Amino acid sequence: MTPTLSPRARVGAVSLAAVVLATFAVVYTVRAADRGGPATGSSHVTLDNTPGLYVRTADGKVAALSKGGARETALSCRRFYASGTGAVCLTTKPGIPPRTQAIVLDRSLRPRRTVTFGGTPNRARVSPSGRMVSWTVFVTGDSYSGGSFSTRSGILDTRTGYLVKNVETLQLTLDGRRYAASDVNFWGITFARDDNRFYATVATRGRTYLVEGDFKAWTARALRENVECPSLSPDGTRVAYKKRVRDSGSDPWRLHVLDLKTLRDTELAETRSVDDQAAWLDDGTVAYALPGRARGSSDVWSVPADGTGEPVRRARDASSPSMNAGR
Repeated sequence: MTPTLSPRARVGAVSLAAVVLATFAVVYTVRAADRGGPATGSSHVTLDNTPGLYVRTADGKVAALSKGGARETALSCRRFYASGTGAVCLTTKPGIPPRTQAIVLDRSLRPRRTVTFGGTPNRARVSPSGRMVSWTVFVTGDSYSGGSFSTRSGILDTRTGYLVKNVETLQLTLDGRRYAASDVNFWGITFARDDNRFYATVATRGRTYLVEGDFKAWTARALRENVECPSLSPDGTRVAYKKRVRDSGSDPWRLHVLDLKTLRDTELAETRSVDDQAAWLDDGTVAYALPGRARGSSDVWSVPADGTGEPVRRARDASSPSMNAGR
């Protein structure tokens, strides 16, 4: 005789199976994408001796695209970003559930500190001085997410060692009022030159907002709706971001630049849907990744930040652009 399950037990079994399958899918995706050796090793490439555009190559290595051509570092990262006194490399650790390591590097690309936490790497940033490091990962299992992904974002103050693994404790203000909800998610943090003010996306109840944060006061206030993955310009006056222009699943985003003083929007000349946190190459140009020729691949493109011109491909089979201007 085959035993029968109660309706409640059936719901529990189905939910457990969904979580296991979702976790398996994440681990499979991460392992498929993570080809390459250890996260760090030895190389003669440093941020001081090789300025230029850094990207993640198809085999997961970080390479500098200088005038002399591509020069590989010894780093294998899912996301990489360099600025000021150092860089950060997000890499994954095998196992279930998936875990991420944020490896903080000096300008010689030597590890200074490693932070381990749950989730799959998604975004990484370093403040202009190099002091503040932030990251975002995808996570599963939140009750409000309905089986889809949600996010966790963290911040490390490399000068004091103060670490916040989940910024969702921020005192958030939406529409002029204090706001709290179980489904609040933050992602795509980008810091200003003062190492205190930052911008990020917050999502709740199906809407996304650009928020301005104050690290010392541990507060954040919404500035504008429908802003995702902000990236602060080198002069600190604008953010490049992806704006949802369609509710359908096809080509939902378009790159824009927002003037923080006037809140005036500029639509960029890139007409394809960009699902990335853009990186500023200088005050007039942003770079980003778009799907490449082969399935699962991507190329790095750039476009003027004032809405003029046209997109230019900067690197094939590459992602995670970061400009290292040198010293």
